[in-house]
Amino acid sequence: MRCFFRLGLCCGAGLLLAGCAGTGAFTESGKASFYADKFEGRRTASGTVYRSGQLTAAHNTLPFGTQVRVTNPRNNRSVKVVVTDRGPHAKGRIIDLSKKAARKIDIIDAGVAPVTLKVIRKAR
Repeated sequence: MRCFFRLGLCCGAGLLLAGCAGTGAFTESGKASFYADKFEGRRTASGTVYRSGQLTAAHNTLPFGTQVRVTNPRNNRSVKVVVTDRGPHAKGRIIDLSKKAARKIDIIDAGVAPVTLKVIRKAR
């Protein structure tokens, strides 16, 4: 009987610890770029069609549908985007933004710029 009690106590403590470990918000810093015009109208990895006028992005690991705040630390501008694609496929970059999103944080002229990411809503 004591064996089952200990087993239940250990399992409960493990679940509690696992639940607490995942409460931190995902943040990441690195370089961002934006989609070239040739991708307009093409299907993304999630199956949606890329439109440069929407606030979307490509990330290599975040689930499709995740909403992320992307901030340009050079001017402190930020934009909320939804992950709809996989990428970027260039070394050293952490996110590809739609043209509208890149314009909002003023990275169009730079082409590639430092950013910080913060997940603000997990995918459903």
